[in-house]
Amino acid sequence: MDRTLDLPEDPAAAVAVLQAASADAPVLVFKRSPICPTSFTAERQLRLFLEQLDDEAALRTASIDVIAERALARGLTAELGVQHESPQALWFRDGGLSWHASHGAITVASLQEQLA
Repeated sequence: MDRTLDLPEDPAAAVAVLQAASADAPVLVFKRSPICPTSFTAERQLRLFLEQLDDEAALRTASIDVIAERALARGLTAELGVQHESPQALWFRDGGLSWHASHGAITVASLQEQLA
């Protein structure tokens, strides 16, 4: 199952896509820096979480490179009224942002808890 959700560059449009997609299934947005060791650690936790998912689990994911996609990364959190962090997980459910975490709070256990 392809879980990847592509986001438009415009932050407001990206929020609209996330709201619409999460009405049907949860969506996890992962913001990370390609040069940050803390991002690598959080991304490892994300990969482990995804590897443990059942193929039929309803979850879509999107990834944002905070350097290459700076305007989207910062604009998305501004649209949501959330402080920009990196790494950062943004969990959408039922058409809205239901949870967010950053740095060491992004763990397999915290992601599993959101899916439950």
